[in-house]
Amino acid sequence: MISVKRMDKTCFGMYDTIPMNVDVRTEYQMKRIDNRLGLIFEEVQVAPYRKDLSVYERAVEYEEKFDIANWYFYMAFDEDKPIGAMTIAGRTPDLNMLSGRDDACVLWDIRVADNYKHQGIGQRLMDIGIEDARTAGYRQMIIECQNNNVPACHFYRKQGALLSKVDLYAYDSEDDCKNEIQFVWTLNLDR
Repeated sequence: MISVKRMDKTCFGMYDTIPMNVDVRTEYQMKRIDNRLGLIFEEVQVAPYRKDLSVYERAVEYEEKFDIANWYFYMAFDEDKPIGAMTIAGRTPDLNMLSGRDDACVLWDIRVADNYKHQGIGQRLMDIGIEDARTAGYRQMIIECQNNNVPACHFYRKQGALLSKVDLYAYDSEDDCKNEIQFVWTLNLDR
């Protein structure tokens, strides 16, 4: 029996036990067109590899870095076993992705355990998070991912999100992901 629940910061240790792996088989590559004014993205096959995104994101460290008073936490369980989790960051001072906006929130993290992917768990987490964001008065949800996380790109497009920003150099100072392209999606929450 799969359940999805709203949680609080007491769940962070359990939250971090859920892996956040991406099995990369394709990625979006970019080509410049129209005298470098336009971009075309093409999904291309790459040599398969696994990327563990949990090394970048640990819930137990959220409070050390941010004021999480306006953050929302969710977890999915198979009986008592944690199998999915999501964090939405709301009104937070100094959260760069919000650009000072009070009417937007950030999908900070979403993860589903490998054996439970493609079973609608991510969708159930998104549904409850979107509803809570609307209730809290947010008009948009900002979502970041990378060009090598094609499954996430497909998922966000399915939600109705639009690709609103592409940063070719966002990770230039990070050796392990300097060749990745940052995609920022915007999901309108107005009904």
